[in-house]
Amino acid sequence: MTQQFKIPRGLPVQPAQPKTTPRSKPAAKQQDSFAQILESKLQQPALKFSAHAARRLEARGIRFTDEQLHTLEEAVEKARKKGGRETLILMGDVALVVSVVNRTVITAIDGESLKENVFTQIDSAVIT
Repeated sequence: MTQQFKIPRGLPVQPAQPKTTPRSKPAAKQQDSFAQILESKLQQPALKFSAHAARRLEARGIRFTDEQLHTLEEAVEKARKKGGRETLILMGDVALVVSVVNRTVITAIDGESLKENVFTQIDSAVIT
């Protein structure tokens, strides 16, 4: 027995129209977009300096060579692997307090200011 469907009178019968949605990028473009974003994030500097730290470095005439910056990045990575969150890094006669989680140098202290200085709110130290 075949069922027959009755179409109510007065209703127009039209083929179903696909819903229009805002144009989206093709899948390949979205993947390229993600890849580009990822690549740009990976190319960002591994370590940032807060505005406060940048002012301290400038005022005290502290400048880092590329080799010293690499050593600093390695020290931050060592602290991260050991679970450090706020780390004091001693590099020669310069002390830096670094937020390991944010990979940001918070402040910098030179040799003269190091004497009789107290560092608070740190949970680890790395001596290079």
